Amino acid sequence: MQTFTARDGTGIAFHVIGQTNGDAAAIVVPGGPCRGVDYLEDLAGAADLAGRPLAVLHPRGTPTTGGLSRGWWTDADDLVDLADHLGLEAVDVVAHSAGTRLALAAWARTPERVRSLALVTPAAAWFTDAPRDSVELARRRHDPLVDRALDSLTGPEPRDQAEFERARELEGPAGYARWTEREQRHAAVGEWSLASLDAYFADIPADAAELVRAAPSRPALVIAGDEDILVGVRTVEAYADAIGADLRFLDACGHYPWVEQPEAFRALLGDWLRRR
Repeated sequence: MQTFTARDGTGIAFHVIGQTNGDAAAIVVPGGPCRGVDYLEDLAGAADLAGRPLAVLHPRGTPTTGGLSRGWWTDADDLVDLADHLGLEAVDVVAHSAGTRLALAAWARTPERVRSLALVTPAAAWFTDAPRDSVELARRRHDPLVDRALDSLTGPEPRDQAEFERARELEGPAGYARWTEREQRHAAVGEWSLASLDAYFADIPADAAELVRAAPSRPALVIAGDEDILVGVRTVEAYADAIGADLRFLDACGHYPWVEQPEAFRALLGDWLRRR
């Protein structure tokens, strides 16, 4: 793990996946939000296939950087500051889930610094008016564990850290198309807190979606799971269309494609990065 100093003087952690042989790094923004970044693993070895390193930002509020987020709109500055630290004028950004909000904010606020976007199972419902189909996807599974997860996801918000951790435990099966030992182990990786989550959504401009839509066009790829209960399918389709992205669905896949479909995910992301 390494650190850089953000423009406000805060030390921000990051680490690099893959070999740094002079090739320009792509910057990775994890989701959660503010979940411990170890849940990303090595993104199924996409860096090796792409032939370039991945610099993984540890956002404010993650266990390794600490503190609290200033809100994802403002924390987009940290992505740009990491690019400066790495000597990159314009960056290819890979982001997962809630991290895609920060990536889009960086694109909208500093479009000259973002060259392309690869958005993995993006948080999409906030960005368009498309009806969310998560309930339909969950009911189709006919699995009591998934039904229980859905009840938690659609129920009252956790009021404290203990309730938040219990909700995480209950909702785990909804994140995957299967719930084998592999998925169960992965679901337990990456700590995060209710306080960090709440801070991530603070002080966001009311017109954030409009500002993103007004940003100059950039090459964009959306990688989605066809059984992703957490973000839905119709919502992701509308999201990809709204930003003009190439949309690729992975079969039998939920919210973490490098876990469930590692070979297909590695090929998609690695090829995208290799061609940038």
